Amino acid sequence: MKLVSRSFIESLLKLTRFGNLIIIALAQYFTAGFLIGMHTLNDVNLFLLSLSTVFIAAGGYIINDYYDVKIDYINKPDRVVIGKSITRRYAILFHIALSFAGIVLGFYLSWKIAGVNMLSVFLLWLYSNNLKRLPFVGNLTVAFLTGLAIIIVDLFYGKDNSLVVIYALFAFFMTLVREVIKDMEDLKGDNSFGCKTLPIVWGIRKTKILIYVILIVFGAVVIVLNQIYQALPFKYHLIFLFVPLLWLFLRLIRADMKKDFTRLSMYCKVIMLLGILSMAFM
Repeated sequence: MKLVSRSFIESLLKLTRFGNLIIIALAQYFTAGFLIGMHTLNDVNLFLLSLSTVFIAAGGYIINDYYDVKIDYINKPDRVVIGKSITRRYAILFHIALSFAGIVLGFYLSWKIAGVNMLSVFLLWLYSNNLKRLPFVGNLTVAFLTGLAIIIVDLFYGKDNSLVVIYALFAFFMTLVREVIKDMEDLKGDNSFGCKTLPIVWGIRKTKILIYVILIVFGAVVIVLNQIYQALPFKYHLIFLFVPLLWLFLRLIRADMKKDFTRLSMYCKVIMLLGILSMAFM
């Protein structure tokens, strides 16, 4: 019985991308502590805000896998949980419970947070059900929601902090790049089920060009914003951002196999973590 329970818990953690949830919570705590004020770290409401975001993100991961079971059997058969260790019925119940809990916590904190949480739940459902199968629209949706997870901290504390906006843009651009790379990674399964992602519509070569453009625009935006706000000395951008982005750029040029895009997708997470850690130097 213990083995079954342990297996079930492990499957649930896998289904909800527990590692990604930790990154989300870490990003929000770093945003609050280093960009708004260290006093916020003792605020129980920050914990509740982060918990509501994590609940909604977990529910989003579940509903995404719920709709993508057949595709995942082709793209990532070893990562399929729904239909194996967790039934489809339990999966949808977990999605509803987590999303509902996130919205309720939002109402407890403020009507603004509740509004953002309800919008997030709706967009995550719409993305999983439809938007992710459209060229670029799904990518933009996930990138927007990732940036929103940073902005919501400033929205709650009402500080109108320009640095929070800068980091939200960083999260937006890096997530956008990662999502497009993941579409190249999942090309085979997506194509088998009639999805119209960018790599399917444009092909790998043109999709790569788009990522190069995004990276260049991203770098230019960072330089301009840093000149305006004098946020960090350039050496920090060089260490935490531009060197990793250059490596990503060069590796993307050579990438042509599924395993290459898998590694690049993971590397985007590393860059995200470096960005979060850079908040400590503010």
